[in-house]
Amino acid sequence: MKCKIVLNNDFKIGDVDPRIYSGFIEHLGRAVYEGIYEPGHPEADEEGFRSDVINLVRELDMPLTRYPGGNFVSGYNWEDGVGPRDSRPVRLDLAWKALEPNSFGTNEFMNWCKKARTSPIMAVNLGTRGPAEAQALVEYCNHPGGTHWSDLRHSHGWQKPHDVKLWCLGNEMDGPWQTGHKTAVEYGRVAAESAKMMRWTDPSIELVACGSSHPGMPEFGQWEATVLEHTYDLVDYMSIHRYYGNQNDQTPGFLAMSDEMDRFIKNTVAACDFARAKLKKKKRIMLSFDEWNVWFHSHGSNANSPDWSFARPILEDVYTMEDALLVGSLLITLMNNADRVKIACLAQTVNVIAPIMTRKGGGAWRQTIFYPFSLSSANGRGTVLRQSVESPSYETVFGTATDGKPEKLEGVPYLTSSAVIDPKSGETTLFAVNRSLDKELELTVELQNIEATKILGWSVLHNSNLKAVNTESVEAVKPCEVSGAALRKGKLTLKLSPASWNMIRLGA
Repeated sequence: MKCKIVLNNDFKIGDVDPRIYSGFIEHLGRAVYEGIYEPGHPEADEEGFRSDVINLVRELDMPLTRYPGGNFVSGYNWEDGVGPRDSRPVRLDLAWKALEPNSFGTNEFMNWCKKARTSPIMAVNLGTRGPAEAQALVEYCNHPGGTHWSDLRHSHGWQKPHDVKLWCLGNEMDGPWQTGHKTAVEYGRVAAESAKMMRWTDPSIELVACGSSHPGMPEFGQWEATVLEHTYDLVDYMSIHRYYGNQNDQTPGFLAMSDEMDRFIKNTVAACDFARAKLKKKKRIMLSFDEWNVWFHSHGSNANSPDWSFARPILEDVYTMEDALLVGSLLITLMNNADRVKIACLAQTVNVIAPIMTRKGGGAWRQTIFYPFSLSSANGRGTVLRQSVESPSYETVFGTATDGKPEKLEGVPYLTSSAVIDPKSGETTLFAVNRSLDKELELTVELQNIEATKILGWSVLHNSNLKAVNTESVEAVKPCEVSGAALRKGKLTLKLSPASWNMIRLGA
């Protein structure tokens, strides 16, 4: 099958915000305890942080990490997680039916971020709490001193402000599963008052309002419009979340879900721009896709983990080669929406639906989805070019991990791709996924007004067994460097293997 891409340096989508390669750590399962924090582990440092995990997070190069939730934050009292550990209370975590010892909290997270070379996105509890508690946390984190909450931080051993610049106004407040679930009007009002008080405390911060938990929510679109009626002048981003699964083992449909993500993004942008027009505003609301991933392998596994236990091993998806193909495709979709998606958080980072897995007392390893993320993060920064793409297509049916409802898709291209030019190095990087399970794609790329005379590298992620997984001892899915591409007179030609993720780097 033959495909063609035409690229021209004069036609651009926008600049990639590096924050689209961010992560997420929630007090959920073994993400914190036995994940990033395990005192007594052979690799633990003086603060109890696993250095092997820190090294892998650094490899992912995540500019931001969202914390502490997620569903957890909607019932969380942040004051429980600061001060002397021996005086911190043990609580019932209603979101995940676990015991929360609070031995890891805000200040520990800030220290971990510095070591992992990431920066915090803090979420405030607008489920069971409200504006006063949200303002207090901003004061605790960001005010220099001389007030109750900032001096309390001093007394806990942190003299300098944490200077957290990005804050989420709650989490998935449209969801009935959420502690303190609210209607759009109820949430819009509490978000507006919280945002106002938080900004009065620190005018330099940016704020993210809760959008729809997924596009199948009954009020999707109307929720965004209503929330923005109350918050438009006070917030910078609207959040959206989406998870994907192949529970029906229909791989062609599963691999098409990046197209569904694109549609979700564009529909949310339309809702935000409707509010902009209705309210006669100048600024545009950008998107924070602050939860996304493949999530379905672990469905039903919670029954094997006792309720109200510590560090319950739940939501531990073991990812396959085909999962890595979709994650690579989803990253391509995020790049191709660089004009409006400015933040995105892979959910999550360690153990819980994560690229990094650990064994208590043992090793840490890279899951299959680690590689498309790490290579995209390292090479997918710059200006995204608008593409003209010709590709054969197929018809399929898919159902998502969120709602499982089958939907027919027509005209799904076998090729999905993005192209990014690094303005500093001048390098052009092409990301491409062949979604055909059994046929090569003969790809031609015409490079118009682009300085590219040599191929710097071609990385491929491929395993003929689409169910292949990585374990602590065996890495069955990892990228390899291949040859066989040709670049002559502004035309790149190469063959993409069936069911493969590809990254081709070009230089002058």
